[in-house]
Amino acid sequence: MDPIRDHLHRHLDELAERLAEWVAIPSIAGDTEHRGDLRRSAHWLAGEMRAAGLEASVLESGDSWAVLGEFVTDPSAPTALVYSHHDVRIVKPEEWAETEPFTPVRRDGRLYGRGASDAKGQALAHVWALRALRDLDGGAPINVKLLIEGEEEIGSPNLAALLERHAERLACDVIVFSDTVQWRADAPAPVTSMRGTVNATLTVRGPDRDVHSGVVAGATLNPAATLAQALAALHDEHGRVAVPGFYDDVAELTDERRAEFDALPFDEEEWVTRTETRTISGEDDFTVLERLWARPTIEVMSLLAGDPLGLPRSVIPRDATASLSIRTAADQRIPAVAEQLRGFFASVLPADAEYELTIDEALGQEPYETPQGPLLDALERALEQGYDMAVRGRMGNAGGGPADLLTRTFDAPILFLGTGLPEDHWHSSDESVDLQMLQRGAASIAHLWRELAEVLPTQREAEGSPLERNSEGAPS
Repeated sequence: MDPIRDHLHRHLDELAERLAEWVAIPSIAGDTEHRGDLRRSAHWLAGEMRAAGLEASVLESGDSWAVLGEFVTDPSAPTALVYSHHDVRIVKPEEWAETEPFTPVRRDGRLYGRGASDAKGQALAHVWALRALRDLDGGAPINVKLLIEGEEEIGSPNLAALLERHAERLACDVIVFSDTVQWRADAPAPVTSMRGTVNATLTVRGPDRDVHSGVVAGATLNPAATLAQALAALHDEHGRVAVPGFYDDVAELTDERRAEFDALPFDEEEWVTRTETRTISGEDDFTVLERLWARPTIEVMSLLAGDPLGLPRSVIPRDATASLSIRTAADQRIPAVAEQLRGFFASVLPADAEYELTIDEALGQEPYETPQGPLLDALERALEQGYDMAVRGRMGNAGGGPADLLTRTFDAPILFLGTGLPEDHWHSSDESVDLQMLQRGAASIAHLWRELAEVLPTQREAEGSPLERNSEGAPS
């Protein structure tokens, strides 16, 4: 067995125990009651980093805390910056069947608990990869800095300011983004693209107050029905978004990209089983994987109107609200999409309907694609060594994240390396992580640092170093 994989295999029980202790801290983002837990989570991680031989600092960021771990082998050596997060999504404990959300349970090769996969498991895999290299080699062959933020699940509202404030400390040659999934446990594939994301809220108002339907039914605007009609108009019969101009800037899929997707082992029935989605739908003329990773979408996340709970009052509600999640594809830009949405709802809502459309452009995240070249090839080799199997195809990430912000700030390319799986139940009940995926992921990370130590010096000579271009510590 490869020494790195063997080392991590022998310490897997300890890794699982440490992750369980961390998962037990309910570091829920955006909840004032758990602000103290976010701080505890950050300090727990800082302690774990120090135990692995890193220097660690806890950095205040808005109402949360980020953690910066630094392993510097030589200030003049190439530097990799890792991005992930330790905050977690809110929970509905009554929907969890395997365990309480913050009472971790190990069962059938998995560890259950909120954050086990998204993304505490991924962050801890990086710490243990460095620990393995410390034990085997005396340390990583390049400088590695881990930035684990605490506001990702609420859109990273203070990340830009955090990056600017610590730009000199965080300057790097390459960024490794670890908040993604792998394709399958037995089919590793590098993520090479990430869709953008922006959220919107649409509220339609009707009467000045809830009004008894027996008094005004048939003679007043019903905001719930009006909102439903507007949302129904978002898509046509072919599954395409019906917003005028929505696809104008979307990059065409190349034959090479289609081939990368097609090389992945995929079966529709297996996919439905893994994701528990029951059926497949979406845009005609594109495969499931193309829809997931290369095409934009608009999804309704929530609807609220009337009396969804308790006994009905038989009233026409005062207002109705929907939250929307827009995923953008390569070459789309959020300001343009926001204008298209504003024009669309202005055209489909009745002239006498009062409404408010809020689009969170400031928290929007643009799409990103990893450039072809030696760095991506190094990632593939690392995955093959970490998983002890050949890479088959290349994939995308259906969700979004601050990849574009990171690459613009540090003028450095991004590699994606995650340890999750689609069946890990991110943001849902009974979230869990496959512990073998953590072992293989950590091994891949350790091998990546070795591979990049061979590639980055040549890359620096050919293209120049972002560290030199940003020597003043100012964002690009």
